[in-house]
Amino acid sequence: MDGSSSADATPSDAPSLLDRVRLAVRERHYSPRTEKAYVGWTRRFVLFHGRRLPAEMGAAEVSQFLSALATRWRVSASTQNQAVSALLFLYREVLRLPLGDFTNVVRARKPVRRPLVLSRSEVDAVLSRMQGTPRLMAALMYGAGLRLMECCRLRIKDVDFERRQIVVRDGKGDRDRVTLLPARLVAPLRTQIAGVRRQHEADLAAGRGAAVLPQALEQRYPRSAWEPGWQWLFPAARERELHATGEWRRPHAHEGSVQRDFAIAVRASGITKPATCHTLRHSFATHLVESGYDIRTIQELLGHSDVATTLIYVHALNRGARPVTSPLDGTP
Repeated sequence: MDGSSSADATPSDAPSLLDRVRLAVRERHYSPRTEKAYVGWTRRFVLFHGRRLPAEMGAAEVSQFLSALATRWRVSASTQNQAVSALLFLYREVLRLPLGDFTNVVRARKPVRRPLVLSRSEVDAVLSRMQGTPRLMAALMYGAGLRLMECCRLRIKDVDFERRQIVVRDGKGDRDRVTLLPARLVAPLRTQIAGVRRQHEADLAAGRGAAVLPQALEQRYPRSAWEPGWQWLFPAARERELHATGEWRRPHAHEGSVQRDFAIAVRASGITKPATCHTLRHSFATHLVESGYDIRTIQELLGHSDVATTLIYVHALNRGARPVTSPLDGTP
């Protein structure tokens, strides 16, 4: 399925197809990850059909490609759905062509899996084996129910100590939400912010210090990138050169470093569950359910658009109105 950049070859006087996809994605202020995914699926679609132009194809070719994802490559349902979104975007927003009906696609199976959850003692065991910024980030993911990238992309201004809450910007589905700020993390976060401010002042003294901002925001408020509140809460150790402008800016911490430290801590704790950083979010939700909190409240904290998604944590406990007791344990 992989292919080279030759898939986007076009006459020199016109932007390539993939460049047109990139431009359309950026005009709609989608995330860089969405841009990468949509460009990738467009390339794979073109290569799958022998480098035919998408404008010369339609619903039949789209159906053939999507069905091959399920039958030949056996991708997951979420991966196939991402490909559907990318091709719909290609035809509707880039090519401006009607795609027609492609409902006869062989759908990838969506397995019904219960979320992996760590007990409270297991969470403590893992966190106790982490140090520094990765530990603080892991504790925040568990304590506030954050996704990994939501945690990485927090800015100083998103932490509200007075109201004891955290504002998550541009979460999944491009939605903002408010979640709680654990009391135990107030002091460590104040220390973290103080360190970020010192680093920011040093960067300013060196003639740099601008944070990476969404393109539209930077165009409207060009000085915001230098303001303390817009700095990443968890900045990277090194600055990076932006290819578009040649400027040096400090990105947020890379998610890979947190994932690596978390995996090492899980192994060191002796836990045999295949836990990842996202397991902390599952654990946050499940432990709130265990504590008796209203499911709608948990839904808002997690940012789920459908309460049915949140209800999976109730099912994960295997509890209804009355807990089920094993016959081996006697009659309740």
